[in-house]
Amino acid sequence: MEIGKKLKQIRLQRALTQEELADRCELTKGYISQLENDLCSPSIATLVDILECLGISLKEFFADSENEKVVFGQEDYFQSANGDGTSTWLVPNSQKNDMEPIILTLPQEGASVVREPFEGQEFGYVLQGKIKIVCENRTYTVKKGEAFYLDGKRQHQLVNVAKNQSQVLWVATPSNF
Repeated sequence: MEIGKKLKQIRLQRALTQEELADRCELTKGYISQLENDLCSPSIATLVDILECLGISLKEFFADSENEKVVFGQEDYFQSANGDGTSTWLVPNSQKNDMEPIILTLPQEGASVVREPFEGQEFGYVLQGKIKIVCENRTYTVKKGEAFYLDGKRQHQLVNVAKNQSQVLWVATPSNF
């Protein structure tokens, strides 16, 4: 891995000059230049300091982005119970990501688990059927082709009010399903 080249790429993505980065890290512009040209190697402590100033972790820096999976298919999905219905997890190990997408399938008159308050947000898009969102003292009806957006600070539950099953693309951030 060309550490210097990658450092330069991240610095440029952050729209920083070598001098600005050097000032933030309490290093010299010349040292940053030498690093970026792979003329010297930083100590682990110095690299951690530089990465912290760039807003990236050591793990992210050394992650092999070429092997990062981007496209997921049915072979990657798995299901779990969710109240009377099922959750189909679309991205395996998504709990490590900021967002966690699932497809919630509810049978006629079925309901999801009650979602307890959390620090985050949820988005949903009704793919099939019609649901009712029970959110504390209020209810909202959402039908096929409509979307909803909830603050996670309020307890809520989804209930199928269609004559057949309903399906909802449901995304929580941070991941917490």
